[in-house]
Amino acid sequence: MEKTVQQMFAKRRTNYTLGKDVTLPQEEITARIEAVVREVPSAFNMQSGRIIIAYGSAHDKIWQITKDTLRAVVPAEAFANTEKKIDSFAAAYGTILYYDDTDVVKKLQEQFPLYAANFPTWAQQANGMMQYALWTLFANMGLAANLQHYNPLIDEALASEFDVPASWQLIAQMPFGQPLSQPGPIEKLPIDERVKIVF
Repeated sequence: MEKTVQQMFAKRRTNYTLGKDVTLPQEEITARIEAVVREVPSAFNMQSGRIIIAYGSAHDKIWQITKDTLRAVVPAEAFANTEKKIDSFAAAYGTILYYDDTDVVKKLQEQFPLYAANFPTWAQQANGMMQYALWTLFANMGLAANLQHYNPLIDEALASEFDVPASWQLIAQMPFGQPLSQPGPIEKLPIDERVKIVF
């Protein structure tokens, strides 16, 4: 039975217990990610969102860089918890790095000066839609994911490691992989506190 869109959204959850035992072919995962990225909307069709899909040693390197970077700034007595968290991300199958191409944003700011102040916000909104769309895709492929924000601490090292263009601004990191457990229930606000209906 085909899932409704609502059911697909409901399936997407934050999951921190991820593994590498993924049976889907890597080529299929990549193709489906690319298909979703192609369809994500953006203001003025700016398409400023960029991603890096990291598998294997590249995925491992992301979290080793993150661990090494944090080791230099987190107090030694508190690092064990930090290391445990980073290791849980490294245990995943892959990672998506989300970026915005600031050159695209700047070009549109110059082209449409009346809206110049809005383009960075619109770019972030589009990037958020891309993150949510891919997160939902993973959930409905039988995978799981979570979203992290270690930028800007790791930006420079990742840029050097993966030859990231200077105009790409790191927005978020999403480890994904085999779900090793199911997330528990989370508290939701009453919907009437979030939705107002007017006539």
